Amino acid sequence: MSTTSVTPPGTGDTGTVERAAEPRRSLGLGAATALIVGSIIGVGIFNLPTSLAAYGPISLVAMALTTVGALSLAVLFAALSKRLPADGGPYAYARAAFGNLAGFSNAWLYWITAWSGNAAIVVGWVLYVEQFLNKGQNKWISVLIALLGLWIPAAINLSGVKNMGAVQLWTSVLKFIPLVFMSTVGLFFISSGNFTPFNTSGDSAGSAIGGAMALCLFSYLGVECAAVAAAKVRDPDRNVPRATILGTLGTAVVYLLSLTAVFGIVASGTLADSSAPFATAVNEIFGGTWAGYLMSALVVVSGFGALNGWTMICAEMPLAAAKDGLFPKAFGRLNDRGVPRFGIISSTVLASVFMTLSYAGAVGITVFNTLVFMSGITAAIPYAFSALAQIKWRLRDHRELHTPRFVRDVTVAVIAVIFSVLFIVYSRNTGSSLWKEYLPFIFAGVAFLAGIPIYLRHRHQMDEPPAVPAWRP
Repeated sequence: MSTTSVTPPGTGDTGTVERAAEPRRSLGLGAATALIVGSIIGVGIFNLPTSLAAYGPISLVAMALTTVGALSLAVLFAALSKRLPADGGPYAYARAAFGNLAGFSNAWLYWITAWSGNAAIVVGWVLYVEQFLNKGQNKWISVLIALLGLWIPAAINLSGVKNMGAVQLWTSVLKFIPLVFMSTVGLFFISSGNFTPFNTSGDSAGSAIGGAMALCLFSYLGVECAAVAAAKVRDPDRNVPRATILGTLGTAVVYLLSLTAVFGIVASGTLADSSAPFATAVNEIFGGTWAGYLMSALVVVSGFGALNGWTMICAEMPLAAAKDGLFPKAFGRLNDRGVPRFGIISSTVLASVFMTLSYAGAVGITVFNTLVFMSGITAAIPYAFSALAQIKWRLRDHRELHTPRFVRDVTVAVIAVIFSVLFIVYSRNTGSSLWKEYLPFIFAGVAFLAGIPIYLRHRHQMDEPPAVPAWRP
């Protein structure tokens, strides 16, 4: 084990912290793209048809619009990562553009997104695991399965970046199989009758599309992961933008086609009662259950890969913030494998707590939707700040006569801001209970407020934000 004595930045601490030297540039273009794909494609898309069934096939319009927003975010983060290839992605951009308060707030919110997103992923993952185990969906057995789904990836991450990357690469390959199958073969089994009625929500088309878009966003969380983990990527100026665009574009194609196939194969009423909609769709195609079990097994692998990737991201944002003195020192300490142990463990503990609390009040898709909305709210704010940072910097470039790609970059950033705001506005549960409807906002608000004492304690120890590099084509 190689160690290095470091003084955490901005603390003025004369003592030293013994920690392993952080492994640098472990991920090439393929692994970075796999991180994007593996983090975006978890179980969100595989549970999404059931979540969207209340809106009906009009959800396909919502998915198309969400895809526009996701691709805008991908282009945005590709451009930002080229200009400022710093650890932490959205946190780094907000801090450099708007100061330490904005930086801390965005780091804290994104950290909430990461571990609450893991809680949502594991709930959706359990629904497919329960095609084989706990078919009666005993609530506390579900919790036990979910805990295993959170802590096994945590153990893999604690063993080192190379092990994490190997798992991510192979699970990313396997998770494309069910999506590619549904995006090709599934299209031949569509029945046009399943697309009527087009809007089953009882609301206006605009409201239905808005509500469905908030759910669809969760399926695209992860477009920024290569930027967040820039310190782990070789040649980040080149590979982070390429991985971001390639990973998001490839994912978008199979998302749109596979979701169209599922809605065309299975009626909305049947989807609403399905805990594993892709398995239900493939059983409709083959007229049996063996295909559904195979599909479920592949989704279980996919979800495990997403949990593995997001567990790393859960620790990377606090690690970057700790280096700048914005987060407690513990988040910046690395174990003998060169990974931020405290960040991984604390994030997994929080994901475990929120998952368990959610199960205490409900089961299945209601839990999943609440956690999805919560993570969407806390992700949309850092996304919006990143877009605002781009607008600020490109307007400055314009004044300095650096105008190439100015219109493209500003237009993309404006679209990203609009979509971020819409995602927040529509991130509400459906139902007659006001408490249930706004539960995602309550969860997100309580988690955010918990960060205030930490900011107050560390605000006088924070380093000054770095200077923003000049625009580069």
